[in-house]
Formats: sequence, structure tokens, C-alpha cells
Amino acid sequence: MGFLLKKLCASLPQMIFRDTLRFGDQIEITTKNSTYMVFVVDPKSFLVTGGWFERKGLAPARVEIPGCTWGGSAINLDVIAGRGLCIEFQDKAVTSRVLEMKIRRETSLN
Repeated sequence: MGFLLKKLCASLPQMIFRDTLRFGDQIEITTKNSTYMVFVVDPKSFLVTGGWFERKGLAPARVEIPGCTWGGSAINLDVIAGRGLCIEFQDKAVTSRVLEMKIRRETSLN
């Protein structure tokens, strides 16, 4: 099942893979219901504002993003965000489906 999900995800356009991110990169993610700003701290740790975190008064929150799902329990651990997918945060909060993503690369940090 995991192999099939990974194969399907690989064929989708516009996905952000964990191993392509660097410290300082910023990702603006618009879902069906919210907008999130995600700042990369390291490959597993992110500062997140917007959406659920703003509504709960927790922003900015330093969280892990285990990966993305199609809305069920199968998770792709390699993908941070992808059009049509739902982002799962470490606290099991799951976003509505991602509509758009914009990534800004940090170029001054090495």
C-alpha cells in the first residue's frame, strides 16, 4: 500500500519534498480552508503560523510535519506539501486539501 501511494504521489505535479528543503526556506500553503506560512528550521522541524495554529492561539508553533495524506491513514513521509493532499502535523492536526504552494528559498544562508 505504501509503495502505491508513493508511486501515485510521484506522478502528481507541484509537490514539496522534505529532502529539497534547507534552513530558512519559507513555504506559503493555501488549503481549502486556510493559509499557512511554514518556515524550515531543519528537515523535521518547522515554525508554522496561520490556519489551525492561529485559531488556537498557538502561532508561531514549532512542530514536526510527519508528511501528507489523501485524507485517510496512509501517509507519505517524503512530502511536506502537495496539491490535492492534506498536511499532517505532529499533533495529528490535519489540514484541508492543499490548493496552492509557493516556496521562497533562503539564498543568503549556507
